[in-house]
Amino acid sequence: MSEPVITEPAGWINLPDVSEKLGVSISKVNQMIKDGDLLAVRRDGIRLVPEELVANATVLKHLPGVLTVLRDAGYNDEEALRWLYEADPEVGGSPAIALGGPQAREIKRRAQALGF
Repeated sequence: MSEPVITEPAGWINLPDVSEKLGVSISKVNQMIKDGDLLAVRRDGIRLVPEELVANATVLKHLPGVLTVLRDAGYNDEEALRWLYEADPEVGGSPAIALGGPQAREIKRRAQALGF
């Protein structure tokens, strides 16, 4: 069985920039991460958020639910990131990309299936 192809996020946003983009305080961004509403991982010692997960001035609608399901299935943040960016042509590239479009419910369903 071959290793899955993992795509990289289009870009990364540091937490102060996420704060500015969302129009909330940095402590609110940290709380969102702690609560599982947003995903941040460390790269070179800095916590960063994948650019695609923050659309316009809001977090993608289905992201918190998907992150909750992935965590309930035992995924840590790095594993959740890997799952979100695993290439999947059926959903238009990767689950992270699909969360911003009409495939979002399918991504949520697939995440729920991981717990069984």
